[in-house]
Amino acid sequence: MTSSAFVAGEDEVREQVQVRVSEGDFVARLAERVGAAAQASAVFGQPVERAGLTVIPVARATWGFGGGSGEKAAERGLGGGGGTLVVPIGYIEVRDMGAEFKPIRSPRVLMAAGALAAGLAALAARRIQG
Repeated sequence: MTSSAFVAGEDEVREQVQVRVSEGDFVARLAERVGAAAQASAVFGQPVERAGLTVIPVARATWGFGGGSGEKAAERGLGGGGGTLVVPIGYIEVRDMGAEFKPIRSPRVLMAAGALAAGLAALAARRIQG
């Protein structure tokens, strides 16, 4: 493939994306694709049953997307992207007598929260003294 063929193909793609951006289709399609990955199946795992106990894994799913375009000195640029993040947060225990959510307590999160609280307390003490 020659460089001129590559540039022609690249220019054609840019033009198509610009049309979609100007019509509002680009952002809608991007949101649809990114949001499709953050479904309930990403949040609630398959139930596991053992000896009268059913455990359903639970996660937190977040997603986001963005897009933009700009021009300067006869140059144009545009693009977009998105992603998802799925983090386990606990599980649901289901027994004959009912169901209960059990959070997963991460030692790292607890240590970070403790460090943050200590830092805020030190900052507050400085302001009171100063």
